[in-house]
Amino acid sequence: MPIKNIVTEQAVTKAKLERAKELRREMTPAEKLLWQQIRANKLGVRFRRQQIIEGFIVDYYCHQAGLVVEVDGDIHDLQKEEDERREKVLTEMGLRIVRFGNDEVVRDVSAVVGKIKELIGK
Repeated sequence: MPIKNIVTEQAVTKAKLERAKELRREMTPAEKLLWQQIRANKLGVRFRRQQIIEGFIVDYYCHQAGLVVEVDGDIHDLQKEEDERREKVLTEMGLRIVRFGNDEVVRDVSAVVGKIKELIGK
């Protein structure tokens, strides 16, 4: 079970908050496609996009399921160590992380949504 109220009462810098807002405005095509499938409680749980958790901005976060969903582009090939560090921190907090590639989302969004449904138990 994830930590209760994991997102509330965090110290968030103004720069980090602005970056999260920018990422919400400038989503990749794959992120937009997935967001259309999981937003507005479409899976029976609420997802937040570009959520700040412990100083990291995660693509999608479902508090109820303790799940972080990341949609990775080519940049992630260049930041493997940073991704491993952030996964370690988030996992130690009791969160589960699932990663999908941009191409995977675009190629078969229904399979991606199916995997997310399995992870949230829906």
